[in-house]
Amino acid sequence: MSLFARPHRHDVLIAVIGLSGGLVLWLAGLHTQNGRLLDAHWVALVPLAVMAGLELLRRSAPRTALVVGTLTLVADQFTSGSLATVLMFTDIMYAAVLYGTPAAARRIPVTTFLVTVAVTIGFLAWYRTAEALLIGVVTGLVSFGPAITGVSVRNHRDAAETARLRADQTALLAEMDRAQAVTAERSRMARELHDMVANHLSAIAIHSTAALSIDEPDTSRDALGVIRQNSVDGLAEMRRLIGLLRGADARPSAAPTLASLDALVEQAGANSASSGLTVTLTDTREEPGRLPAPVELAAYRIVQESLTNALKHAAPGPVAVGLGRSGNLLTVEVTSVFGSRPGPRAPGSGAGLVGMRERVALLGGTIGAGPVSAGDGTKIWQVRAELPVEERALGT
Repeated sequence: MSLFARPHRHDVLIAVIGLSGGLVLWLAGLHTQNGRLLDAHWVALVPLAVMAGLELLRRSAPRTALVVGTLTLVADQFTSGSLATVLMFTDIMYAAVLYGTPAAARRIPVTTFLVTVAVTIGFLAWYRTAEALLIGVVTGLVSFGPAITGVSVRNHRDAAETARLRADQTALLAEMDRAQAVTAERSRMARELHDMVANHLSAIAIHSTAALSIDEPDTSRDALGVIRQNSVDGLAEMRRLIGLLRGADARPSAAPTLASLDALVEQAGANSASSGLTVTLTDTREEPGRLPAPVELAAYRIVQESLTNALKHAAPGPVAVGLGRSGNLLTVEVTSVFGSRPGPRAPGSGAGLVGMRERVALLGGTIGAGPVSAGDGTKIWQVRAELPVEERALGT
């Protein structure tokens, strides 16, 4: 801190009390010593005033206050002396350790201890009497004692500050974890909501457009039947999701599995028949047993979203769903004819592809989606995902 910084109000109070107490002692004629070089009664007021002024610097410039205070205390020994001057010096010594630099806080106690020892030995050798030890005791009380007190208080203060910083860091980490958990939960809810409803809404949009554009009673009746079925299914999915979010449904909700793909493919075929799409499922796994629930759910949602995208964008032709397993990897592949097709189409936002990639990334797998060349020279749209089937690889 600057030497000319505004003194703290506590430092001003200490200076005023010290100066006032010294004046009271001076007026009462109480001194610490007699027969000194400067024995005039008023001379003792000079070290007293200087020491009181140094109290204003005890916090802003502790090193300067200690150096000047030490010289002032030495000068006070040539006067009749004042107890208030000595007491204010002990406070300056204490403040130099408490508010000074870490290096000063380490060096001052060692220095004052050595000074105390040196003074004790010196006067003991000079006077050669046990009373000389009292001089060493007084020196230790004036210098080493306040320094050790300052070290103790500083250590406690630093420990409290460290504990506060740790508490703040813990609170910050907890808030970051909470924010990450909220973000992850929002992403999961967005994926589930999209996967549950997008297929039904896409079928409704396409068939309602067909019913409005084609003026044929049979076509309109079939389209309305598909619209009604998808509306009912979509509302059921929405009610189930809202019930889970509110916690109103205490019954556990079974997650979709690969065993449900037959029904999903059958429904997709019914929804896309008017668009010229034929949906088939091929399972080449040698052991089509149950896999870990996260793997089966991710595979089901990938097939569901791929069929929804085929209903929206694929050209008339076959839509093939394939399941396979190679070692510890489950392969999910959905292909459809790439190109434009006549008739109504539902717009896409790309959220489905993002959701598929997020699901696969959470499992540590890989996924690719895009046009590829078929064997006959035509192009197909292919979604291919490889999912690890071991619990260890899932990071769960």
